[in-house]
Amino acid sequence: MKHPLESLITAGGILLMAFLSCLLLPAPSLGLALAQKLMTVFHLMDLNQLYTILFCIWFLLLGAVEFLLLRFIWRRWFSLAD
Repeated sequence: MKHPLESLITAGGILLMAFLSCLLLPAPSLGLALAQKLMTVFHLMDLNQLYTILFCIWFLLLGAVEFLLLRFIWRRWFSLAD
């Protein structure tokens, strides 16, 4: 019998692994001109706000890619359900 929170725990574990890999992979670095242009487009006050948003998007993107990749690998080669 499967535990009712198994899917939540699995997704949480994968996101934790994505967080660890996010610490190992460098986030995209913006040039000063591009950063200033993005600050004016999004009406941000300083670079700290821009990089906070950039790191959050980077973390979520890596987590989603890792989740989908591990889910595909699990269902393709390791899952016992047919």
